[in-house]
Amino acid sequence: MKLAARMKAFSTSIFSELSIYIKQKCSEKNDMIDLSIGSPDLPPPPFVMEALSRYASDPKAYGYTLKGTREFHEAVAFYYQTAHHVSLHPETEIMYVIGSQDGLVHLPMAFADPGDIILVPDPGYPAYATGIAMAEAVPYFMPLRKENDFLPNLREIPQEIAEKAVLMFLNFPGNPVPALATEAFFREVVEFAKRYNIIVVSDFAYSELYYDGNKPISFLSIPGAKEVGIELNSLSKSYNMAGCRIGYICGNEEIIRILSKFKSNLDYGIFLPIQQAAIAALTEGASFCEQNRAIYQSRRDCFVDGLASIGWHVDRPKAGMFIWAEIPKGWNSLDFTYALIDRAGVVVTPGHAFGPSGEGYVRIALVEGEDKLLRAVEKLKQSGIFSAK
Repeated sequence: MKLAARMKAFSTSIFSELSIYIKQKCSEKNDMIDLSIGSPDLPPPPFVMEALSRYASDPKAYGYTLKGTREFHEAVAFYYQTAHHVSLHPETEIMYVIGSQDGLVHLPMAFADPGDIILVPDPGYPAYATGIAMAEAVPYFMPLRKENDFLPNLREIPQEIAEKAVLMFLNFPGNPVPALATEAFFREVVEFAKRYNIIVVSDFAYSELYYDGNKPISFLSIPGAKEVGIELNSLSKSYNMAGCRIGYICGNEEIIRILSKFKSNLDYGIFLPIQQAAIAALTEGASFCEQNRAIYQSRRDCFVDGLASIGWHVDRPKAGMFIWAEIPKGWNSLDFTYALIDRAGVVVTPGHAFGPSGEGYVRIALVEGEDKLLRAVEKLKQSGIFSAK
């Protein structure tokens, strides 16, 4: 069997490797607590499930939708206006995606030729690397460092790289790093993108998960942002609809036009009842998002305080559903991850899986209730890896 040369870029993911190892350990009757995958454990709002059920009972709902319905586009526009004070034209500045990963992976193929440079955060969400590999483009890593509040330093990008770059991925609040962008940083991004003719792709999937009143800034709310870029969002994390696979891209009209043309060759739309459920979430979900934030903030505080009590002091995230935890000295992230599995039965994701600058960290997902998170703390304490100071 002959494989395409591009398949060399796709190796077995760390998540698959961990899954195999966990199954092996579970067969040995170990009690595992898996905090490695960012899959919400909570249900969607009842009115979302009701809408999905009601429309799924309609025999006429089972044909092709071909694209996002006008009502879905209007719901996205309503949400952006009310949540971020951003005006969007429903027909020309919004398009659906089958979850934001669909957009992230396919987008580079519409704008990058083989050998083109794409600026990508390091560490960053693995889908960026997948999309870059599919387009046969070349990633240029923008390190996210603690001393710079995990924001990329655009002044460090060599001019010859910037002049060859066609896309820039940004992710705030981020995965794996739950950092927040500032207005000053986004203004710098707009100026940089205009100077070098770069398309900015803002991945805003965690926009509704923020704490202590630190509401994230939409890139599109920055003056000039629509001239250079787009924003992707998803209903997976904000409304616990991960399995529904629905999201959207919004922003620059010309970019949306090109992506819509490209997308028309890839699929036949999203199941109508799922679009109706998404409409309900976007138009009626503000109070649910507030309740969801309170749950995650309580989990965050419970877990971070618990880790501190056993001697593992990690930064308290201002947003997102992850803790980006610096590991104790003397370990690398992969060995540390396997040590936690072997000695504590707690599963996290090694930081190097998200890029070279992820070494020295692990990502921990807040996807279990407080009782289970506290049990994870107790198991970590008993492992002997940490010592309270």
